[in-house]
Amino acid sequence: RVQTILDSLPIGEQFNWVDRVSIELTTQMLATLFDFPFEDRRKLTRWSDVATGGPETGIVESEEQRRAELCECLEYFTRLWEQREGNEEGIDLISMLAHGEATKNMDPQEYLGNLVLLIVGGNDTTRNSITGGVIALNENPGEYAKLRNNPAVIPNMVSEIIRWVTPLAHMRRTAVKDYVLNGQQIKAGDKLVMWYA
Repeated sequence: RVQTILDSLPIGEQFNWVDRVSIELTTQMLATLFDFPFEDRRKLTRWSDVATGGPETGIVESEEQRRAELCECLEYFTRLWEQREGNEEGIDLISMLAHGEATKNMDPQEYLGNLVLLIVGGNDTTRNSITGGVIALNENPGEYAKLRNNPAVIPNMVSEIIRWVTPLAHMRRTAVKDYVLNGQQIKAGDKLVMWYA
């Protein structure tokens, strides 16, 4: 997929990298993960933007519009859930959730929350990392030359770009049940934060 996207880029003329590469690559990846209709994959980008931006960002005009678009997202994914639920379990995430013992009775809001988390994480973070990485290499040609001369360091560059460009400083979750992690008691309702270093 990456090669196909890169091969489709124009040579010798300007183009929008974010739209032609970063968004295209992330929406194709998410569409594959969810077995989402490929022709509608750009909806995933819109829903990611709507989920993370209120009216003050200009992404939506009002909180009512934001809620309406997120309801559209839930309705769309609910239809996909119902289709997968009625078929044999497939290898896509929605099918696995619809058939999984621990997830098949998931509350619709929990389902939407998990999907939005994956959509935002898969779209926003990846889109920003790909774009930020290209900008960083363009602004630092010496670093780009190191990668060209020694491709073995590319995996290090990828993880460093993700750390450096990430739009998030941390993520927070609320425990839904009591759990012990490495000897530390976590109770249902506890707030947990993971900071990126």
